[in-house]
Amino acid sequence: MGQSRAERRRSARGGNAPPPKRDPMVPIYIGFGVLIVLVFAGFGIANWIQNHARAQAYAFATSTPTPAPKPTKKPIQLEPLKPVGKVMGFPKSDLQHGKPADTKAGGLGQDVDGIPCQTAEAAQLHVHSELSLFVHGTQVQIPAFIGMAPTAAGGCLYWLHTHDASGIIHVEAGSPSAPNGGPYTLGMFFDIWGEPLSSNQVGPFTGPVTAYVNLQPYDGDPRNIPLRSHQLITLEVGKPVVPPPNYLVPVGD
Repeated sequence: MGQSRAERRRSARGGNAPPPKRDPMVPIYIGFGVLIVLVFAGFGIANWIQNHARAQAYAFATSTPTPAPKPTKKPIQLEPLKPVGKVMGFPKSDLQHGKPADTKAGGLGQDVDGIPCQTAEAAQLHVHSELSLFVHGTQVQIPAFIGMAPTAAGGCLYWLHTHDASGIIHVEAGSPSAPNGGPYTLGMFFDIWGEPLSSNQVGPFTGPVTAYVNLQPYDGDPRNIPLRSHQLITLEVGKPVVPPPNYLVPVGD
């Protein structure tokens, strides 16, 4: 008789030998191996992330900062009584019709930051600075007659004032230093004007303020910018930030 199916299977396995037993530890070995692979993979990923972060930090620390716009190459001669900039934002002053530049928050005859309003110009300190203002790339005119207050007695003049709309700030003071000590500053001029000034606002214009002093970037509080002889001050609100103008204050000013 022929062999049964079971007999043929036993014969193929080598006679009546029982089937080989599987090692019960094999799944544990496999699991342990997989765990080791995952651990090393985790260390590798963490190490890559750390190195990548260090590389980015190094690149940021050593990268060249974006340069500031270059000032105009050819100096621009300012002319007395010639307005500079576009009339916008600020009320137009006209002393002949009783419309001074100073707002209700500014100097109307009372002392401002200890600075008096007098009937005649003082002469202990006589220097002129130039103020340029740009809003989103457009130059805005600085009004005439800031610091000139009509009064019942005929009017008075603050030690910090403007004669015209050229942007020239006249410092004609009765003391070499400000009444509360230190130099006369742009913040004092704005206080007399009655307009706000900060790193986020110039007058009615709001937005990030970029400041330049003598064509170089100024990173401090714009209110602290000192008013010195022939000093060029540029304030820019918003973007684009345009090159600060290189003005020449008229001879004798």
